[in-house]
Amino acid sequence: MKNLIFLSSLIFLITACSKKDENISIEKKYSQNSLESKYEKEILNKMQIVPFSQIKGFFDDDLNHALEVFKKDCQKSQRYEELKNVCQKAQHTNDGAMFFVSNFQAYKLYDNNSNDEGMITGYYEPLLYGSLKKTQRYKYPVYKIPKDLVLSNTNSLQGYKNIGKKVGKKIVPYDTRASIEKNPNNKNLEAIAYVDDKIDLFFLQVQGSGKIQLDTGEILNVGYAGQNGREYKSIGRYFIDNEIISKEEISVQAIKEELLKNPSKIDDILNINESYVFFKVADQGATGALNTVLTPKRNIAVDRTYIPLGMPVFLNTQNPISKEPINKLTVAADVGGAIKGEIRADFFWGFGPEALNYAGRMKEKGKLYVLKPKY
Repeated sequence: MKNLIFLSSLIFLITACSKKDENISIEKKYSQNSLESKYEKEILNKMQIVPFSQIKGFFDDDLNHALEVFKKDCQKSQRYEELKNVCQKAQHTNDGAMFFVSNFQAYKLYDNNSNDEGMITGYYEPLLYGSLKKTQRYKYPVYKIPKDLVLSNTNSLQGYKNIGKKVGKKIVPYDTRASIEKNPNNKNLEAIAYVDDKIDLFFLQVQGSGKIQLDTGEILNVGYAGQNGREYKSIGRYFIDNEIISKEEISVQAIKEELLKNPSKIDDILNINESYVFFKVADQGATGALNTVLTPKRNIAVDRTYIPLGMPVFLNTQNPISKEPINKLTVAADVGGAIKGEIRADFFWGFGPEALNYAGRMKEKGKLYVLKPKY
């Protein structure tokens, strides 16, 4: 029995070492001296070169699946000069490990204080219940882009994302959330549909896309069409600052529970966030800023000031419930008003109650590695 255990252990060690050696061999073969010691310490735009073998879980990931997601997103990202060549190369291979190691250089992200950990949250595609007609139950409008919304680089719109409207001969910032909500008869606002839950509508705007199950049984996909130019402010901060929900317990679920306990305060709290999102009917499910359909657990939203859309990004974080490691190669395919900072990402969990369960609770530390094309 001892000999059998010893033999099993030996086989495991040999197999594990063989796999590790094979991965290092792949990396060395295609590194082309890009990982020489003098370059390993190079920091470029808050990024530091690292060998793939030093990225936790990289070679344990399903890199073939990651390659398929990258190909999918290349349908749109190939228009970017930096990704044009690698997107073309991706179409001619199915070997994910070989493709990423041979065509990309990995860079670890750091923040202004030289920290390599940031905040990783989650998002999902919500399901709301609604109707194409306003009724006593379905009374909260999901608006299209307003007819009077204009884009202008006038000085009066500085700090408002160049989004405003004409009032007489002047161009002024567009209405706040509170103003939009208080004027349901505004002739410039047209509803795609009406839903039955104001809080769920708020979180639909936070997520940026979702599905509406109509009273006819039909499913309507809605996607992000625009925004009122106002700065996004987290209502979660209100609950934390007022010691209603602790920083450790804050989640979509906890926020909704507290709002329902105090219905008279719902409007005032939601209006803390002056940002208001407008929608359009979509032919397909959740679509990111890259304009491709999002793949659950393989696409993330980022701050494109630091991470360009279309870039592969390896993520080290953990499941918010089980605390099991999440080490995955994703593609940056979306953005978000709350996603700001160097090491900041929103992990797309997908559609349905399970996705909400994870996304609504996710607020984990994590590390990001951007894979930049070598050629």
